[in-house]
Amino acid sequence: MALRHAVLAALLDGEYSGYQLAKAFDVGVANFWYAQPQQLYAELARLEKDGLVAGRQVVQETRPNKRLFQVTDAGLAELEEFAAVASKPSFVRDDLLVKVQAVDHVGIGPVLEQLAERVRAAEARMELFGKLLRTMRGEVDEAEFLRGGERIGPYLTCLRGLAFEQGNRDWCLRISAVLRERQGTSEHR
Repeated sequence: MALRHAVLAALLDGEYSGYQLAKAFDVGVANFWYAQPQQLYAELARLEKDGLVAGRQVVQETRPNKRLFQVTDAGLAELEEFAAVASKPSFVRDDLLVKVQAVDHVGIGPVLEQLAERVRAAEARMELFGKLLRTMRGEVDEAEFLRGGERIGPYLTCLRGLAFEQGNRDWCLRISAVLRERQGTSEHR
């Protein structure tokens, strides 16, 4: 997947400025595709040049003018082509896993601290995803929303983000417990 597809998918919800797109990415899309704001602005310019998004200038009296972007028919066709291509399996590349791999030969303390920080970060993201999910479905319960909600894609990716963060938290808690137990056992030898 290229950044262009993630940007096009994010723009399906409506017209966004570059700033609004960066915020939308940070909250929703970042659970499956991370990009710096400057990458998003550059990609918007390429997409507009390629005719996949259309931009329009909005004049604002008390603020600088802004450009709003929306997906064109060509952009939607690009997404349809992308959706039809088989996806490659994802893989994990995480520096914390390298540290855990080496934990038998390095100090456990810093690794435990980083695991604890990862737990805090995962719990914060879980809370954010929970709020997003509740906002998307409104007064409807999840089962009903999944059966008949109007825009289901963002909800489903949010569910994946929530499951991902739950898995991260649970793994970090388990590994921390194992390392602490081993640390306590080795101190008594």
